[in-house]
Parts: sequence; structure tokens; C-alpha cells
Amino acid sequence: MKRASSKINRSEVNAYRFIYEELTAKKGWKKDQVYEQQECLKIKGIKESFGALKPENVVEIDTTRYYVVEAKNERKKLDQAIKEATEYSDLVNSKSNLRALFATGVAGNDVEGFVAKSAYLKNGRWETITENDIGLTSLLSKNQIELILRSDSAKIKDVEISSEEFFKVAGDINTILHDNSINKDYRARFISAILLALSDDTDINLNERNTSVLISLINAKVAAILNKHNKAAFARFIKIDDPSSEDNHIKVRAAIIRTIQELLGLNIRSAMRSGRDILGQFYEVFLKYGNGAKEIGIVLTPRHITSFAAEVLDIRGNDLVLDPACGTGGFLVAAFDEAKKKITSEKEFNNFRQNGLYGIEEQDPVIALAIVNMIFRGDGKNNMIEGNCFNKWLTLKTSGELMVAEYKSEDFQGRIPPITKVMMNPPFAQKSSTSKEYHFIEQALKQMQDDGILFAVLPLSVLIEKATTDWRKDLLKQNTLLSVVTFPQDLFYPTGTHTLGIFIKKGVPHKKDSHVLWIRALNDGFVKKKGKRVRSDRVKDNISEIKELLKSFIKDQGVKVKNIPQFQKAAPVDFSDESFELIPELYVDDKELTQGEIEASMESLMRETASFLIRTKEK
Repeated sequence: MKRASSKINRSEVNAYRFIYEELTAKKGWKKDQVYEQQECLKIKGIKESFGALKPENVVEIDTTRYYVVEAKNERKKLDQAIKEATEYSDLVNSKSNLRALFATGVAGNDVEGFVAKSAYLKNGRWETITENDIGLTSLLSKNQIELILRSDSAKIKDVEISSEEFFKVAGDINTILHDNSINKDYRARFISAILLALSDDTDINLNERNTSVLISLINAKVAAILNKHNKAAFARFIKIDDPSSEDNHIKVRAAIIRTIQELLGLNIRSAMRSGRDILGQFYEVFLKYGNGAKEIGIVLTPRHITSFAAEVLDIRGNDLVLDPACGTGGFLVAAFDEAKKKITSEKEFNNFRQNGLYGIEEQDPVIALAIVNMIFRGDGKNNMIEGNCFNKWLTLKTSGELMVAEYKSEDFQGRIPPITKVMMNPPFAQKSSTSKEYHFIEQALKQMQDDGILFAVLPLSVLIEKATTDWRKDLLKQNTLLSVVTFPQDLFYPTGTHTLGIFIKKGVPHKKDSHVLWIRALNDGFVKKKGKRVRSDRVKDNISEIKELLKSFIKDQGVKVKNIPQFQKAAPVDFSDESFELIPELYVDDKELTQGEIEASMESLMRETASFLIRTKEK
């Protein structure tokens, strides 16, 4: 423990800056709540307790409860740091009326990075704080401390990481990679390797000063993990390349150390074991923030849409789920999460995890990201398939298990299509592309059982353009259209494609009098802010509003649907319409204007007309 007059090791000064930045910029603490070194002696009770001693930081939770942080200059001194942090806290608790209930030890420096360990005082004993049974590696956030105080437990689960913290970390990592000359088209692979290397509970030796050796250690961990999961062939896509020059060695090592630091600050190990798609969320923010998705050709489906689809389709343990253009695996993770909520036996869970999820992706670097995603979650990894989905065919073995075979015409003969649910966001087709979005739907439907349900995100053009009119008509000759949902215009911002969600029942011809649920969900609770879409409580969330109705309607098209002008309506398809456009805007009723709205509109029109006449007269 340090006295106020003691000489401070210069390496510890690095920790002061790191701790203050983490607490105030990422962990939700206001600057006036965080006291550095001697500042804490301004607090009556703290000064009396410490005397000439002082920790690195004291955080004021409220007027009577505090959080103490102590730092050491090497990662190997972590246990000493947490020991001294608890000792400082004990001084407060024994010599004042204040309560220091939380303590964090931080150890490290700018060369090897920092690591943290935290404890909570319960019934007079210090207990290590864990999340999802994994020790935290970061300083404590305001949300984490509030949850621990509410539950009075050091063992917490699935603490929500704020959008602000995600964006801050994504921005910081992109800055780190940019400053250290890591190319945009290589960043996804670089990050995947580090994430995968962090996925087990063994530490990476960051004291290794030789960059080539450090890279070899990380790549060896990645290869071993992939081999364990029968995906050894993907080691060439999930790796860090050895730099060619000495200057680049220094930069790459700095990028590795600082990126690992940022990820540990997110408590990535515990977060990856949560009930949420933390990795998908991280990829979404990270890749979009640095245009990485564009560089490797990914159109990322927002997490709230993948979860929406899984809930509406009511994914269960006996389902076989396919995404024939799976990208980073977002839909499959959502399906896994939804089924997991309902599965009651370990046997059923293991069967679904091993046999229930199937994803196909043509781009090797992208399927590599999906495999990483699945390995983190422990689901479906053996069924992530690289290749062209039009050349893959899922069939049933005699044992009832699934297999993948090359597409051949004879595979159709006498085969039972196994898939019960499809969730997909097919690649948005370019004009020159021979594989259009609807071709992916056709291929998926061929592999589905009759009465299976397909959900797809489609560009508006697929359901209105003349070129696809015949396809729309043929689709309904063999299948039932259940619902079409217009999504917000900015859903894929900054991509400007207008999209819809379509729900189809396989193998049941559409009856002319059968109702379709048409919905215009133009708000999803997100707003544009500083070039990003972030959730806002001030905006309606139509996606959440319609979940239960859609779920009920898909099971029973006779369910009563309230007609809400400009929002939703259940109505049959207009088969007499020559263009056969299948969009909600043609079926949902317009809102009847009140007398006041009509008068206001007329007044506005008159003002605009008068203004126009004045301008033209002046000219």
C-alpha cells in the first residue's frame, strides 16, 4: 500500500490514465464520481480512514457507498493489486460510517496491457465477482454494480453492454488497427483470430517481446481450437500474418496487445457465454464502424431483426433450421437462443446444438467468422458449410441424422426434405448477377418439409418489379403467403436498400380467399446518431409490437386482426391485379383525415402557393 509521499513507479502512471478513461468513457461513471489519488482525501471519512495512504481511484456510488481501485505495474501482480484494493476498503469500513463494498485490482502497463479482478463485500467477506461464472477482466460498470447491489450477489448473469460502450470499443479498436497499419480487408480475420484465441480460459503470454513468437502462440491456439471442433481447414482464414518488416513487427504487436486490452475491457469471455449474441453484436458494430463489412462483402442483418424472426417462427428443439446464405451466422445464433429458452432436457439441447442448425456461405473469410461465432456459443459449428448453396443439398440419412451432399438431380428422387424452418437474408443482387434474391428462396423451399415456415429479408423491388411478377405468381401456386412486413427505410443504414420481411408456408397452395397479414413496421426503436443507428426510448418500436400477433397469425390465419390504418390489415391477395405486387402499402388502409387535419393541410398548401406566386412575380 502506498503512502502519499512515496515515489510512484512510472509504469503505474500508465494505469492512472487507463483506469480514469475506462471508468468515465466506457463504464457509465460520471467524472465527478471518480476521485483520483489525493482527490479522494476530500471526502470526509475517506481521509480519516486512509491517513497518509491512498489508492489509485475511489468511485462514489452514492453518498455512503464507495468502490476502490488499486493498480500495480505488471500483470503478474494482479493478486497483489486486488489484495491491496480490499485492504483499502477494509480501512474505510472499519474507521468510518461509509461503506466500501467493491474493490478492483488493476495490473499491467502500456507494453503488456492491463487486466483486472474485482470483489464484492458480502456479510463481511470478500467474494470474487463473476459474470456467467467467468471472472471479470475489466473495471466495474455502473450497471454491474447496480445489479450486484440489487441481487446482493457477486455472481451476476448477462449484464447488458450499453450501445455507447460497444461503439466506443469498436471505434477504439478500429483506431488501433488503423494507427498500426492493419488493412481494412484484413481486420475481420485479425479480430477473429484474437477473439478465438481468447475463447478458452488460458491466457496469452503478452510478455513475449518477439512479435513473430507472439503471433505463432496466437495462431497455434486458434488452430488447436479449430481442430477440436473439426474445423482445422479454416485455420488459414482465421490467423494473424507475420509482418514483413521490423517496423511492422512493432506495429502489429501493439495492435495485438491493445486490441486484447479493449476486448478484455468488454469482459468478452464472460459475455460470450451469455444468452445474447454478443459476438454477432460486436461484429455488427465493429465491421460497420470501420466499413469492414463492405470490404468483405457482408450485409449484416441487425440483431433485433434476427431475434424477431426466431421468436415469430417459434423455433423449438425439434426444428431443423437452415440459412442458405448465413454470413456471420446471426440468424442461426438467434434460432439457437430461441430454442434454448424452451428446451427442458439436456439430451434435447445437445441434439439441437449438434443437429438442428445449418448454415451455408460461399465466401471463405465470411464462413470463418460464422464458425468463430458458433464455436463461442458451442452450437451448430459442425454444420457450418462453405460453398455455393445452389450446389449443396441437405438430406436425411437412414439414421435420421442430417448430412450434406453435392447437389445432383437424383438427390431429389425419394428424398425427404428435412428442414422445418428457414431464416435468411439473401445477398442483395447486382444487376449483372445471375443469382437473384428469389433464387435463394426457391432453393431453400426445395429443402423444406411441407408446412415448414420460411422467413426472408428481401429488397422491396422483388415484390413489385415487373421482372419478378411471374415468380410471385408461381410462388403462390405452390406455397402460402402468410405475411409481408415493411421494415424501416434505414434498417441497413448506411446501405439505402428498402426491405421487407416475407413469411411463407411451404407446400400449401395459396387459397384466393386466404388472408395475408400486411404490416408497415416503419419504426424499430432506432435512430440515426453520428453516422450510426442506436436504440432510443423516444421512438416507437413496431417490431416488438407486432411479434405476438405475427406469431399467432402464422399458426392460425383465422386469428382476429385489428385493422389499423397505415399500419396493419389482414386481407386476401388481389389476384385480379395484373402487376401482382405483394407489398403492405397496397393493402393497408389509408388514414382518414380529421376536419382539423384537412384544414391544416389546405392552409399549408395556400401558404406554399402564395409564396410561389410572390417569388415568380419578383422575378
